[in-house]
Amino acid sequence: MPYNPNIHHRKSIRLKGYDYSQAGLYFITICVQGRLCLLGDVVNNEMVLNNAGEMVKKWYYELDNKFPDIKCHEMVVMPNHFHCIIENVGPVGADLRVCPNNNGHRIAPTGEPPILGEPPILGEPPILGEPPILGEHTGSPLHRVIQWFKTMTTNEYIRGVKKLGWQPFNGKLWQRNYWEHIIRDEQSYQRISQYIINNPKNWNINKLNRK
Repeated sequence: MPYNPNIHHRKSIRLKGYDYSQAGLYFITICVQGRLCLLGDVVNNEMVLNNAGEMVKKWYYELDNKFPDIKCHEMVVMPNHFHCIIENVGPVGADLRVCPNNNGHRIAPTGEPPILGEPPILGEPPILGEPPILGEHTGSPLHRVIQWFKTMTTNEYIRGVKKLGWQPFNGKLWQRNYWEHIIRDEQSYQRISQYIINNPKNWNINKLNRK
């Protein structure tokens, strides 16, 4: 189903009171700033990663090592964005609580949502200086996982620019925000997994393709 602005409104539908450090599956999309194609190219309907794209792929699977309650599922690195399914398998010896409100999850829409037939959810880290929400001291809140991934990939990309001649970026490697979607059942999981797998094949009609 193509993106329809009359249906897929660009406002957040992040669940009020939902604790994003609790167990669950999340479909994530992160876009390169300015949608620059820095991570490779699609050739004959297959994604061919350059060194920067391989680096992004490497750091995704490092999430398993960094966060003991995070499990990496299906993923694809595209020329200017990244899709994945992240699972929070639940607390490791901790007692998660549901936060009473969504303070710390301010929304500032940017970029294009993935084309899935359901409205996406936009997330960003909480503003520094604000009190933590309930549950953040237990488990791994989604925004912290994404923030760590962005930091590690950005730092290594900068080293690649300085030492290996990678294409420079202006300002930030990634857009400030990211799209997220809570996966609620097996049918949604299979549909989204297939969407991720088919992303290279559908690159020519992808709204994130600037070519």
